[in-house]
Amino acid sequence: MCVSKNMNHTLQDIELRRSIRSFTDKPVREEDLMAILRAANHAPSAHNQQSWRFIVIRGERKRALASLVNARAGDFPKAASVLLRMAARSINSAPVVVVVANTGTLINHGTELFQIDHQQAVDFFQTMEIQSSAAAIQNLLLAATSLGLATVWLGVLFLMKDEVLRFMGEQEGEFMAVIPVGYAGKAGKSPKKIACEMMVKWMD
Repeated sequence: MCVSKNMNHTLQDIELRRSIRSFTDKPVREEDLMAILRAANHAPSAHNQQSWRFIVIRGERKRALASLVNARAGDFPKAASVLLRMAARSINSAPVVVVVANTGTLINHGTELFQIDHQQAVDFFQTMEIQSSAAAIQNLLLAATSLGLATVWLGVLFLMKDEVLRFMGEQEGEFMAVIPVGYAGKAGKSPKKIACEMMVKWMD
């Protein structure tokens, strides 16, 4: 894909980012892995609670997660089953996987802070916690692109989120994503996007 030469590096990385599902066996350097994790941790978060946790898995633990996902895929309807098996292959292919989980810190903080209906407060801060973690994930994806690394956000694993969290030794909650990280096995194609002009509403 051609990227405008007039763009700065950040805008170029946004346009160049692709979802890559197969990886080479080239290892990810420790300093690059820490760089993308620091970028994720610098994301904006509601009340600056940083209510996320990044769990890095490699080796046997990573292969065990892929096996768990593959084994459970058959318990879901066909469309979900296919996506889960694809996710298992991506996990197995990548040299390292980052699991992003919400901690519930913001929900606990917010419900104590806001003297409103308890369920309304939980819903409000649960949404804000998801938004915060999503921002962290986007930072991670873009930082990886800037370093020549490939990633994919495996949101489909939400279908078995409690099992994934237990596998990670985390409390059950609003799990966010599993992100394989590595070097692309093949170049990703740019999906056709709806023109920006069609997605923007102007009001004066």
